[in-house]
Amino acid sequence: SIPIAKQLASIKALGKSSELEKAFATVALVYNNAADPKGKISKAETKNLLQTKFGSFIQGQENKPKYQEIISTLDEESENKIDFEDFMILLVSLTLMSDLLQEIKNVKTTK
Repeated sequence: SIPIAKQLASIKALGKSSELEKAFATVALVYNNAADPKGKISKAETKNLLQTKFGSFIQGQENKPKYQEIISTLDEESENKIDFEDFMILLVSLTLMSDLLQEIKNVKTTK
């Protein structure tokens, strides 16, 4: 398959986009590359994407009850698939509870 960075570069509308727009486009591309023809991904694939593409955010979360609840939901019904909207909600939820978010908040923005 074509690397995400190359796919991102091929989207002409993103040529002069902000970092935020490119970040969201990257999320959409990662999702779309895993999605079936109906635009959905299995819960097992969702869990795999989180572990392989979002590992820095979920690292160290294993003992948090909310994280365990989210992951157990993905383990329970493997036939059910999720759409892009649910995937984004999941990413935002995991980001908000991550230890990495605090580190990001502490990054200096001026010299």
